[in-house]
Amino acid sequence: MSVTFPNRFLWGTAAAAHQIEGGNWNNDWWVFEHKEGSPCVEPSGDCTDSYHRYAEDIALVRDMGLDAYRFSIEWSRIEPEDGEFSIAALDYYRRMLAECHAQGVQPVVTFHHFSTPRWMVAQGGWESPAVVGRFAQFCERAVAHLGDLITMGCTINEPNAMSIEGWVLGVFPPGKKDFKTYAQVNEHLKAAHRESYDALKSGPGDFPVGLTVSMADWWAPEGGEDALTRSRHMMEGQFLECARGDDYLGVQAYTRIRLDERGLPQGGEDGVEMVPSVEYEFWPQALEASIRYAAEVAQTPLYVTENGLGHDDDTRRIAYVEAALEGVGRCLTDGLDVRGYFYWSLLDNFEWARGYGPKFGLFEVDRQTFLRSPKPSAKWFGAIAQANKLG
Repeated sequence: MSVTFPNRFLWGTAAAAHQIEGGNWNNDWWVFEHKEGSPCVEPSGDCTDSYHRYAEDIALVRDMGLDAYRFSIEWSRIEPEDGEFSIAALDYYRRMLAECHAQGVQPVVTFHHFSTPRWMVAQGGWESPAVVGRFAQFCERAVAHLGDLITMGCTINEPNAMSIEGWVLGVFPPGKKDFKTYAQVNEHLKAAHRESYDALKSGPGDFPVGLTVSMADWWAPEGGEDALTRSRHMMEGQFLECARGDDYLGVQAYTRIRLDERGLPQGGEDGVEMVPSVEYEFWPQALEASIRYAAEVAQTPLYVTENGLGHDDDTRRIAYVEAALEGVGRCLTDGLDVRGYFYWSLLDNFEWARGYGPKFGLFEVDRQTFLRSPKPSAKWFGAIAQANKLG
C-alpha cells in the first residue's frame, strides 16, 4: 500500500530521560531498580550515557532526515529537593534545546516520563493530592527557563500506563497491587495534567501542549462487549476525555489487549506471532484502532507520539512499522486529523522492568563504549520521512 502523507506531517523519534541519560539516582525508579525483590531484571546504570552525548543523538535524528526529537526533562534533576530548583540543570536542558535548533531538529519536550523525585515520593507521590500542585509548580518553573525554545510540549507521558503498572500490576514504582489507590492516583494524574497544561500555556513560548496516552487494539469475545467498554474506558477513555480541548493528543500504541467475556486479560491468540522480548502479540493494527478511538473520544488533533517494535530481528521492525503506517494512511484517507508520527525509540535503551532486553532502537548501543550503530531500519525509516511517502 502506498501512502502519501500531508504536507508538514511531522516525522520524529523519541526517548525519555531515565531510559537514556544514565545516573538518574534521585528518583523513584532508581530506588525501585535497586531494592531487594525488585521486579526489574537489572538497574538502569549509565543507560546510553545520553546525558553527555545528547549532541551526538540529535545528530542521529538530523542525519536520518527527521523533523523532530521527542525527549523528556528530568524533574528530579531540575528540582532535587522540594522547592529547590537547580539553575545548572535548567541551563543543561536549555543547551540541549538550543542544540536541537542548531541542528535543524524540532524539540518536543515531555515534562514527566514515569520518573518522580524521591522527595515527592516521600510526601506520598502520586497517591497524595499535593502532587498536583507540586508538578504544576515544576512545569511553571521549567517552562519559564525553557519555553521559548520548545516546539511542542507534553505534560505527562502515559499516565494510564504509570498507574496500572505501579498500583495494579506492581511492576512500576511503588510496586503495589491496590485497586482503590489506583483509582485515586488516576484522579491525581488527570488533575495534574490539567494544572500543568495551564502552567505551560501561560509561560514563555507559543507551542502546542498535550497529553500522551498508552493505547491498544481491544478485543473481547461475543458476550464480553460490556466488559470491554468498561475496561477500555478505565484504561484509556477517561484520559482521552481529560484531553478534550487540548492542542493535541499523543497516541502511543504497540499491540492488542484480549479480554474474556468477564473482562479478564488473556494471553496471545494461537497462531498470532508473539514478540519475545515483551511477550505480547505482533500487532501493528493496534495503531489504526487506537487512532480511531482517540479521534472519537478526545476530539482533538492527533500525533502518534510512540509506536515501534522491540525485536532482535530488524526485518520484523520494518514489517511492523510499514503495516502501522499503512493504518495511519487509512485514517488520513478517512479524514482523521493525524499530524505526525514518532518512532519509539531512537536508541536501544533501558526498558523499565525489562531492563536492556527489548531492542526498540533504530540504533544499537554498545553498553561498554556507548558507540551508536545504525540498523537498516534507521535508513529505511529516514527515507520514508524524507520522501513524506510510504511505498
